[in-house]
Amino acid sequence: MRVPSSQSTSIAVHDLGGEGPALLICHATGLCGGAYRPLATALAPHHHVFAVDVRGHGESTPPADGDFAWSGMADDVAAAAAAIAAVAPGPLHAVGHSMGGAAVLLAERRSPGTFASAYLYEPIVPPGPAPDDLVGNPMAQGARFRQEVFPSKAEALWRYASRTPLAIMRADALAAYVEHGFEETEDGRARLRCRRESEALTFEAAGQVHAGMLGDLALRTTVAVGGTDPGMVADFAPALAAALPHATLEAHPTLGHFGPLQDPVAIAAAIAAHTSAAEV
Repeated sequence: MRVPSSQSTSIAVHDLGGEGPALLICHATGLCGGAYRPLATALAPHHHVFAVDVRGHGESTPPADGDFAWSGMADDVAAAAAAIAAVAPGPLHAVGHSMGGAAVLLAERRSPGTFASAYLYEPIVPPGPAPDDLVGNPMAQGARFRQEVFPSKAEALWRYASRTPLAIMRADALAAYVEHGFEETEDGRARLRCRRESEALTFEAAGQVHAGMLGDLALRTTVAVGGTDPGMVADFAPALAAALPHATLEAHPTLGHFGPLQDPVAIAAAIAAHTSAAEV
């Protein structure tokens, strides 16, 4: 499905199949909904799975004004949820990874009841607002130096599989990312659908959603955190779980920030347990 969102964006929503209550996957910065196909396959016995490409990612268009504020990502999530409700009525559960987790919470804050529950893996939601003088986002700097064009998708897959950070992904998840995250150019090469500058601007917009905004959110939430990538992002999880009135903190000590793509079977089992409890 293609649905309109704010700032003249056209958003892609992918039906990844499965049976049961609808579930929407919201991806991390720089990725796309198609990268989560192995997770969707593992969830298929439990949920009818959809995935959204937020603005400037995957098959969705960038904002006309070049503003990648995360409020726009929440607009995209809300537009996807409305489109899913039209074809799969009933409760809609959300899975948010990294930036996608922040977008889920912001969409729910604006319109309570959008989601029946949320499973958030290392969402980028700091305890308080980012300082006004924050400069030099290292993730944005790294994004601007990414190789954007490869001779082929096969070459991109080989390169990613041979080095961090994407080499940690399970092989089929990495292959799904390359398949859906690249487009073929007129000369037959492969180019990232999420352009370097779009990814960098998305990283630079982090911090606009924080735990202090969410204390009255009634959403049943699991906040999951890995254990092999300690640092600021992982440190956000306990504070967010404590701030949300109906949240549980869940640890996955053998996984890192790419956990849903690193071990989709384990994360799917955790998601299914979460949604089953939320439906009781």
